[in-house]
Amino acid sequence: MSSVVAAHVFAVLVGAAILFQLALASGVPWGKLAWGGKFPGQLPVHMRVASVASALLLLGFGMVVAARAGIALSHWQPVSQVLVWVVVAYSALGVIANAVTPSAWERIIWLPVTTLLLASSIVVATGL
Repeated sequence: MSSVVAAHVFAVLVGAAILFQLALASGVPWGKLAWGGKFPGQLPVHMRVASVASALLLLGFGMVVAARAGIALSHWQPVSQVLVWVVVAYSALGVIANAVTPSAWERIIWLPVTTLLLASSIVVATGL
């Protein structure tokens, strides 16, 4: 898989995760699918704020990966060489968190997504 293809895979998946977090933040009752399933139904206000923060972080990660792959934000290219490894590390933590979560739904839905995010970010980071 080329870096460009991997960056597009990353963009689609991170875009879906961003939309999911924004849906949670807006009150969609999918709490059992996120945050360890601790808040079934609609999230409390403090977790909605956390979902907005998560969406913004994921957006930044998508921008870093796109810059590193050379498909957007070319002026970020130099700094993306370092920041992409932050994305890789965060993605690895996401795989671990979704593998050990008490929420079966998160393991079913988000473990495959985070695994693909990790794989695609590694491809972009290494330039394979």
